[in-house]
Amino acid sequence: MIIFVPAGTSVKIEGSPWTESQLQYYKLDLMVAELKEETSNALHTKDTAGQRELHKCTDSSTVRPLIQLNYSPWSSCLESLEQMLRQQITSDWLEQWDVQLRFQEWFRVLLRQSDPETEAADDRARLQSSIRYIGDHYDQTITVDELAADIGLTRASYTRQFKKITGKLPLEYVNAVRLERSKQLLQLTDDRIHEIAQNVGFSSEYYFGRRFKQYAGISPGLYRRHHRQEVRVFAPYLEDFVLALGVKPVLQCSHHSWGRQHYLGLDDVPEFDVSQQDAQFNVGNIPDFIMLNKGHDRWNLDRFEQIAPTFYVDHLGEDWRSILRSTADVLGKVNRVQDVIGAYEDKAIEAKGRLATSLRGQTVAFLRISASDITLYGDQQGYVGPVIYQDLGLTPHSRVQQWTSRERRIFIGLEQLSQLEADHLLITFDTGNSVKPGDERELLERDEWKRLPAVKSGNVYEVDFMSWMNYGVISHGKKIEDVLRFMA
Repeated sequence: MIIFVPAGTSVKIEGSPWTESQLQYYKLDLMVAELKEETSNALHTKDTAGQRELHKCTDSSTVRPLIQLNYSPWSSCLESLEQMLRQQITSDWLEQWDVQLRFQEWFRVLLRQSDPETEAADDRARLQSSIRYIGDHYDQTITVDELAADIGLTRASYTRQFKKITGKLPLEYVNAVRLERSKQLLQLTDDRIHEIAQNVGFSSEYYFGRRFKQYAGISPGLYRRHHRQEVRVFAPYLEDFVLALGVKPVLQCSHHSWGRQHYLGLDDVPEFDVSQQDAQFNVGNIPDFIMLNKGHDRWNLDRFEQIAPTFYVDHLGEDWRSILRSTADVLGKVNRVQDVIGAYEDKAIEAKGRLATSLRGQTVAFLRISASDITLYGDQQGYVGPVIYQDLGLTPHSRVQQWTSRERRIFIGLEQLSQLEADHLLITFDTGNSVKPGDERELLERDEWKRLPAVKSGNVYEVDFMSWMNYGVISHGKKIEDVLRFMA
């Protein structure tokens, strides 16, 4: 508890467990710095040695009540007061200013905790004010206890409600704000790393560097270099994202069975066969930077971590927008992201309108056919579903929804195939399991295939394997173009 006693007032405390030695006394000299018009008549000024002082005129008969306020946690209150006391005996005007700022911040917390309007506000509004406070004071020491006490919540309740709103724990959110700000400083200034670390609230350059790499995927120094110069990047099966941002990779991946991604038009870029587990870089094609997705284990590509700094994409392929943003962030192309995404969304909206007119509720299914398997792709996930069923609004055949049940894909047999009575079939051929060329097309000679309604009506459309079996804004754009060409 804190009690404000006007100067010259006698106070007697009775029935208190405190002894005199447990009470602490502080003297505050307050000066009016800004006046409202309605209170200006209660003040007069006088000039003394060129300095203007303001004195409040008060009636000596006026009884000024004691003000009782609470501060929680109390340990934080005492720590702040003691720090201000230690700092106030200084002749340096900047340090004196710092003491004033610290006092005002302490006083603001004190008043906010005792403000009846704050107590009456709903928890969400109070949490939002706390989030704004973090955004304004990320460069200062921030504790969860202080944040919770500031809006009158327990630490546990504050943490639970904070995560519900932001999706992050409080200190995790604080660090995210600091690290996002550090990205801006790395891009826009020539400040040293340790200076940037201190400016955003990290006391240790080492700790900052470790947290930055955990957050951004690369070191602060590498992040800065990528935003200031072109980078020689190797990004197997992520070339789509790199190229969409205007960066041509130094190598393009290929596979001995599937070939390379011809739809990207990288004819002048050397190939790197990821299916060769012992493949190495040529002297002239060593990258400065490597990007890998979740398939790196399959191709044993993490062995190249010793060759160049390596960034691991941890987003699911369906969340291609997040992959694009992460790629842009580490390659220094953030300013291009929204244009790329906007162009795709405009393309999808226009195509959706055209298809709604031409198809009018007709059903669609997508099959990947190999020499040994028939794969049906779902309507919610995977390379295909989010584009043709969600972005383009095509209607999946009832069996697609029933069988895949939100799976990316399922294998079906001939009996199930015969039940797939979609009005339109999109198909692609997987040559990966073929013993000899053409094995994967044997299905087209089966009676079960020939009896399908889409086959009999001529509504079967073969599409490019690599552009359809891929994530990325360019590949998805190719899917839209194919669907328009066949069905609009």
